[in-house]
Amino acid sequence: PHITPHNQGGRAVWGCPPLCATPQNPPGAPPRYYGLTRERYGDNLAAAAFTLSCGGGVRFKDRDLWVRGRWRPELLQLRDVPVVAVDLSGSQLTYDGLDNLVQLRELQHLDLSGCPHVDDWVLGRLHVFQGSLLELAVARCPRVTERGLATLHHLQNLRRLDVSGVAVPSPGLVRILLEEMLPRCQVLGMEMDGGPPPSEGSPP
Repeated sequence: PHITPHNQGGRAVWGCPPLCATPQNPPGAPPRYYGLTRERYGDNLAAAAFTLSCGGGVRFKDRDLWVRGRWRPELLQLRDVPVVAVDLSGSQLTYDGLDNLVQLRELQHLDLSGCPHVDDWVLGRLHVFQGSLLELAVARCPRVTERGLATLHHLQNLRRLDVSGVAVPSPGLVRILLEEMLPRCQVLGMEMDGGPPPSEGSPP
């Protein structure tokens, strides 16, 4: 596919937005929405319960330790503490499953690395985190394309973006466009010519 840079709101983006079709939840995926948990315990515990059910982990604000494994009743004590980090790497997260996270107003770190169902539609929804998200990983997500990466231009607070192993045409060009689009962000992956640039003083 051809990559076509263009300008949107003063920022360089390229390609096309995700296709105008309804994304499908694949068979065997985790429950779509923890609505009852959200009604009873709030957005943060609903997001935590969903993430743990997917085999992931969460970290709450002002807590150094990640919460992983099964749901524990003592987590109810954290119902008013914001979730600031979510690790769903390698999980079966889907577009619909993201409904459980979009209410997290202080989310700073989101790891979606290696998620087989994370696609351009999912990336297109991440704009809801534009006020808080600092680190995002979509490394090795086989369904992510340059079109989905283009939708990340909303995330101007990003400081670190890991796109290692994402298969796109002309990865060096895509990396340049990402760095243009997110000038304050460190982009990992998609190095020019298949490797990182030489360090200063190294032989050519």
